[in-house]
Amino acid sequence: MTTLTRAEEQIMQKVWKMNGGFLKEIVESMSKPKPHQNTVATILKILSDKGFIKVESIGRNHKYHPAISKADYSKRTMKSFVKRFFDGSFSNVVSAMVKENNMSLGELEQLVKQLKKEKK
Repeated sequence: MTTLTRAEEQIMQKVWKMNGGFLKEIVESMSKPKPHQNTVATILKILSDKGFIKVESIGRNHKYHPAISKADYSKRTMKSFVKRFFDGSFSNVVSAMVKENNMSLGELEQLVKQLKKEKK
């Protein structure tokens, strides 16, 4: 699966949040300064071509639905990121987070407790 560009991801975030919508609704949900409607339509077409969006024709309009869940995309993206930058090791990711002070040892201990609890 291909990854999303920043612009594609912004549009997908809206489609995921809305669980689908028409072009006008998607544009209206965007932050200011809002992109032009043609720009959003082009990105939606690209997302459809990439398999991220399903298009439903309703009269002369199109309704855009996510073809992949946000959770599935996040999982795939995270695995790809870890593979490319951390030799496929999630342990290396956590180690780097602790070394760079992005995660304290206390937070790490809490994470381990949470994971053990979820495994039961």
